[in-house]
Amino acid sequence: MDVLTLFVDQGALAGIRVGGEGIIVDAHMPECENVNPKEIQKSLSLYFNGVDVRGLILTGFDSDHAHDLGVEWILSTFQPAWIMYPKYYKDTDCATACFNSINKHERRRASTVRPLIKHSIRIDKMASRMIGGLGRNFSVELFSPHFEDMDSSNNCSIVAKIIGHVHGGFRYLATGDTEIDRWETISRIFGDKLAADVMAAPHHGSISGAYSKALLDISPNTVLVSAGVESQYDHPHGAAILAYQAVAQHVWATNAGGVGRNLLTRRRGTDFETRVFQHASATA
Repeated sequence: MDVLTLFVDQGALAGIRVGGEGIIVDAHMPECENVNPKEIQKSLSLYFNGVDVRGLILTGFDSDHAHDLGVEWILSTFQPAWIMYPKYYKDTDCATACFNSINKHERRRASTVRPLIKHSIRIDKMASRMIGGLGRNFSVELFSPHFEDMDSSNNCSIVAKIIGHVHGGFRYLATGDTEIDRWETISRIFGDKLAADVMAAPHHGSISGAYSKALLDISPNTVLVSAGVESQYDHPHGAAILAYQAVAQHVWATNAGGVGRNLLTRRRGTDFETRVFQHASATA
């Protein structure tokens, strides 16, 4: 099992491989000075070569997570068996385009051997936080969103733990843009059920997503920050990095040193290692 945190500038896109199966988390594919969609697509295609991409998780519908070009390309290229997204309404052109793409692929594949199954997530509406049948080699445990804290698009984010059930498997926590007031509730209700070996830093390493009690509950070995080079938001925030370093052995960021790089994380004995590399050339 491993996790690829792609450099997508100020946004999020990660891939997970576990026992020949794959999951993609988020879909940001910007056209900007630091990276372009073709580079991201080439790196993602190489990573998932020979892998059955089972599903796409959109942690939210802000455009830096659910980019319409990215959603369309992923659904067309990998034809995942399912897509998961939070159950809330986002009144933007990008969110509308994403839903149009999802619904188009659902219709096109309805009568095929691999229909696209939609999972719209709000845990207060679910009989179980575990959804069966997503893959043979992994399971997904959901912690958010919940109606009581859905006061912003950030707090509508999916928080999900992907658990690999293979040799070398581990627990990876996807966190979206979840902020402290929602983390307070999640931590109070779930406590050490949040425990994960590797986690994505909430909200690109913003201080608004770093809640100390939740970090203690998660107790990660490795924290992975997806953030842009020279971001106007100054992610990751120094205080957030200090909070992560207080609980984790390793903290990595895609924009460290002012250069955009991908992060490939896997178990190495009792520890975890992260390899840093740049995108493959789209013309190679």
